[in-house]
Amino acid sequence: MPLKYRRKSMNFKLITIKLFFLVHAFSKQSKQTGQLLLATVIFGLGSFFAHGQDNSSHGAFLKRYPLTLEAGWRTETAGPFFYSQQKETETTWAFPPFYSCDQDPAVAAHEDDYFYPFLSEIHYGKEHRWQLFQLISTSGGQEQNGATKKRLTLFPLYFSQRSTDTNLNYTAVVPFYGQLKNRLFHDKISFLMFPFYSQTRKRDVITDNYLYPFGHRRYGDGLWGWQIWPFVGSEHKDVTMHTNSFGEIETVAGHDKSFYLWPLHLKQDTGRGTTNEQKLRASIPLYAYTRSPQRDSTTVLWPFFTWLDNRERNYHEWEGPWPFVIFARGEGKTTSRVWPLFSKSHNAVNESDSYCWPVWQFRRYHAESLDQRRTQVLFYLYSRLTEKNTETGKEKVRLDMWPFFEWHRDFAGSEKLQVLALAEPFVPDNRGIERNWSPLWSFWRAEDNAKTRASSRSLLWNLYRHEAMPGHKKTSLLFGLFQYQCDGETERTRWFYGYSVIRRLAAP
Repeated sequence: MPLKYRRKSMNFKLITIKLFFLVHAFSKQSKQTGQLLLATVIFGLGSFFAHGQDNSSHGAFLKRYPLTLEAGWRTETAGPFFYSQQKETETTWAFPPFYSCDQDPAVAAHEDDYFYPFLSEIHYGKEHRWQLFQLISTSGGQEQNGATKKRLTLFPLYFSQRSTDTNLNYTAVVPFYGQLKNRLFHDKISFLMFPFYSQTRKRDVITDNYLYPFGHRRYGDGLWGWQIWPFVGSEHKDVTMHTNSFGEIETVAGHDKSFYLWPLHLKQDTGRGTTNEQKLRASIPLYAYTRSPQRDSTTVLWPFFTWLDNRERNYHEWEGPWPFVIFARGEGKTTSRVWPLFSKSHNAVNESDSYCWPVWQFRRYHAESLDQRRTQVLFYLYSRLTEKNTETGKEKVRLDMWPFFEWHRDFAGSEKLQVLALAEPFVPDNRGIERNWSPLWSFWRAEDNAKTRASSRSLLWNLYRHEAMPGHKKTSLLFGLFQYQCDGETERTRWFYGYSVIRRLAAP
């Protein structure tokens, strides 16, 4: 026996001895249960030592089998509470739902989940992130200019970043003092005793806030404005020029905006310097209207009665009151809606229908090479998503009926069914859910590979398991207490992980 295999066998033997005494001690408290568990341990691990890592069952404590839909192997132990999986360069092992580890050296990816999504640690190339329920997090990586950075967040109290490029450094202790860079949809945020004073910067526009959001002063390239909200405010911007990322000169539209007793009286003139200057006047709730070369809109007793003429997209629309009653007609949009009773809307690309919302909903997106359709009943009680490649005619389908099952078929025709599916319909294709939670409640699994014609069925975490492929099939019952295997030439029947009968089949 090779030295490496002898060492592995010795380690497993030590584990077996420990499990023996553990179960023996447990059997004093529950004699029948202890004896049954002891027999399963001895038969299962004893068979593993005898046969090595072949494709066979070794009791409820160990089952190793090839993957059906992909090339690789999977080992499951103690039902759903431990598994390891290898496919190509990716390795996964987990103790659902407490911990899982997924790593792929080919793409320098490594992810650890602790009671997902409570705590996770992710490494991808030079990027890394550690988070505790999105409230406490650390992250780091490399910027496009080569500078490295490390970020710490104790949301919403403390934010900091340190980088080899000192211009990217910042520290913020909310609400006392600090600054943020490239966070919260702004290039820079500075504050002192927030909300008494803060300053935000987005591109060239700087806003000084006083007792946010009540007072501010705003200035930038050709822009200035102020407000004492909700009483009065005004803002003006000149028409300016801007060089885009392609080195081209672009016109940046100017505008004039003002209000008093917001939102009762609004006045806005936007798009100045362009071919679509737009004028808005409103005295809410009496009236509001918008006028521009591309679109006119008039509202009386806002939001109850609205008439809209969209010349850019070529349709007319009547609303009363929005968004409950809408009728639109034209090449760009056709809609008939009396919500929640019914709604039908479509244009050249999109289609959306519903009846007794949310009882039945249908959406469709049709592009040059993709036809996507989705039907839902009571949101996720029933959901069917179909994606068809109109150039090849191939189709991908996903069907969910919460909480009973999920089923999907890929473009190659391979199928997968899981019963139950408690979270998958809400977060489809979520790898964290698949690794950490799905093994606990998926008591029936069925997979069919259209390319290799391999198939597998598993009930109650391999209490019953059946595998088949051309010229070969295998069935296991009671976690392998009974096993049957046929390869076309011989039949093998095995009981209690040891005693077996082999019979050669007659040639056809």
